[in-house]
Amino acid sequence: MVIAEPLAPRTTAPLATDALAGFGAQPAYDGPGAAELLAWVEEIAELTEPDRIHWVSGTPDEHDALIARMVADGTLIALDPQKRPNSYLARSHPGDVARLESRTFICSEDEEDAGPTNNWAAPDEMRRTIQPLFRGSMRGRTMFVVPFSMGKVGGPISQLGVQVTDSPYAVASIGLMTRVGEDVTRLIAEGTPWVRTVHSVGAPLAPGDADVAWPCNDEKYIVHFPDSLEVWSYGSGYGGNAILAKKCYALRIASVLGRDQGWLAEHMLLIRVIDPEGRAYQVAAAFPSACGKTNLAMLRPTIPGWRVETLGDDITWIRPGDDGRFHAINPEAGFFGVAPGTGESTNVTAVETLWGNVLFTNVALTDDGDVWWEGLTDEAPEHLVDWQGQDWTPDADRPAAHPNSRFTVSAAQAPSIADDWEEAVPLDAILFGGRRATNVPLVVEAFDWEHGVFLGSTISSERTAAAEGVVGELRRDPFAMMPFCGYNMADYFGHWLEMGGKAERLPRVFQVNWFRKGADGRFLWPGFGENSRVIDWIIRRLQGEAEAVDSPIGRLPVVDDLNLSGLDVPEEDLAELFDIDPDSWLAEAQLTEEFYDTFGERVPGALRAQLDALRDRVKTAKA
Repeated sequence: MVIAEPLAPRTTAPLATDALAGFGAQPAYDGPGAAELLAWVEEIAELTEPDRIHWVSGTPDEHDALIARMVADGTLIALDPQKRPNSYLARSHPGDVARLESRTFICSEDEEDAGPTNNWAAPDEMRRTIQPLFRGSMRGRTMFVVPFSMGKVGGPISQLGVQVTDSPYAVASIGLMTRVGEDVTRLIAEGTPWVRTVHSVGAPLAPGDADVAWPCNDEKYIVHFPDSLEVWSYGSGYGGNAILAKKCYALRIASVLGRDQGWLAEHMLLIRVIDPEGRAYQVAAAFPSACGKTNLAMLRPTIPGWRVETLGDDITWIRPGDDGRFHAINPEAGFFGVAPGTGESTNVTAVETLWGNVLFTNVALTDDGDVWWEGLTDEAPEHLVDWQGQDWTPDADRPAAHPNSRFTVSAAQAPSIADDWEEAVPLDAILFGGRRATNVPLVVEAFDWEHGVFLGSTISSERTAAAEGVVGELRRDPFAMMPFCGYNMADYFGHWLEMGGKAERLPRVFQVNWFRKGADGRFLWPGFGENSRVIDWIIRRLQGEAEAVDSPIGRLPVVDDLNLSGLDVPEEDLAELFDIDPDSWLAEAQLTEEFYDTFGERVPGALRAQLDALRDRVKTAKA
């Protein structure tokens, strides 16, 4: 069947005054997957009842036309082309500003397969709930059909998907975050498997109704059907709620694919570290939010001769290779970064990446047509228009940019991006990190793979403000995947253990903590670019050129072996950075046991054994 056959009755071309006029024809491909794709698109169209269907080709001209349409509709504000060329600002509805974990569901057939860390609903029950919401939800709107590839098109670790959506903002964002175009449609038509994703802002228009700049609905659902590999999202136009290729597919659904097919989909950055002699090593790192992830992804080492190249800033897929090693890719094509806190003093590489071709959301607008957010510069401008379109001055009692405001930009623009960033690379090391004011040392190396999985399963951050909960309470985020694992997390731990048998040369595993504080509440480590000194030690461990000593919790550096040249860190601070207090670690072990108990008997016995071994080592050290 040829995909170019008409989809009656919704074949109306875009209006002559529409910036998208002339684009959107169905691509003409034959193949075993063509009929399946066409039937699915028609099925969704019959349910959602759009006025027209637009097949996204991914061409630059089509993108420009889409942007022009959103500027004309008031969805986007064009920034000054001299200051920020080809860049735009979107302001969302105040009730649609973030990912919604409370409205995110894993609808596996068996509730136990979702596990206690996910919101579960029975698939049939959820379909009965959301089908009426989607019925007619695209009336008066265009339904865009967006074929996309996670990873380069046709790559050995890549996966395909199609998103249908009535949000042009989502289409533009998907175009930056994935590879979109007819090459993907051709692969699907030829029979390559693909994941179905459906999105509607849930704001149908009756004839004569005026639209709004940011349509959405108070009722929101982000629903995953892992058994049938589908995502359905309703009511939100924001971020990962609307860019379904991101967390929904690339982590929740992909983690299920990885479990079933023998690979890993991880919430990890991916970098290449190059030592002064030109030797290169690939490192993946899993950090929960607010733990320095983007800063490490774009690290500028302070040690002469060392370089870091960016391969990915957020998601990494890992597969066993024919050479007996794990190989990794960044499946995304862009960065969807948090703006506040990203500045010249914290991450100059990220700031330089945003010179142009950026889609900003919910940041502030300057009087001269540029953007600003808290942390971009040390001093705020005297006047701004805030993220809600209101006048703002530095003495205002509210932030100018929303705390979750974002930038969306092509990864290729980063000055730190590696030349081969779209290729699969062999993986040398994996880092796990949290934000711990106490207990966890600056860096510790796992004894072996199984111990490394144990470290990943225990990752947590301490709450630092009463507004977030009890100060000092641990917020668990194992592998930085707590919100993103598409199945029972205890089974996910088991999958990591099993992966240890799928390669002859496994990556070495380390835990890092840039955030340990002294008794006076002071950070003991300067962080940011100085974290390269920790990376230096890790790489020299891989090379066999750095010393380590066994401790109850893992292998620690010999302090004199750290490269601290030119860095003023008092000896007492260094001692505290690596202090292992037995009583505190026994208490930590008890908290870990309580966390494991939330999963019941599904926790792998190997991790229970690792916990017992930790206790034994700590008790021996205490004696």
